[in-house]
Amino acid sequence: MYSRILMAYNGTREGRAALTECADIASFAKAETHLLAVATMPSSMFLTEGFLPEELIEEEKKRMQEVLDEGLATLKERGFAVQGHLAVGEPVDEICRNARDLKCNLIVVGHRQKQSFAARWWSGSVGATLIDYAPCSVLIVLTPGAD
Repeated sequence: MYSRILMAYNGTREGRAALTECADIASFAKAETHLLAVATMPSSMFLTEGFLPEELIEEEKKRMQEVLDEGLATLKERGFAVQGHLAVGEPVDEICRNARDLKCNLIVVGHRQKQSFAARWWSGSVGATLIDYAPCSVLIVLTPGAD
């Protein structure tokens, strides 16, 4: 059974669905729970500017701290003792690093199912890439896309 769970949370509808499932699993398994939010910058901005202005990084960190705080409050309202973590970088790298450092044996992420191959190819997927690099099991909570 799972004893340490890392929930990667971004505040989206998909993330909230995954948060609920993570809470259910953590409750059942009586698992130590960690909530991670990752502040990241679009690679297009880095490529065009060649650097990331400190103000933009700080704005993104502040925004993701608010997302993290909202997720922590949701879990604490349900009676969970949960630890929050804020990271800066690429989501897959930070999720894997935190899971490894915290010795987690389950990572939970939300994912929106896209309708077309082109949409999946164009936008990429943290969940799909995460499967290849994760140091432990990964639960991808699916949320159907809009029709």
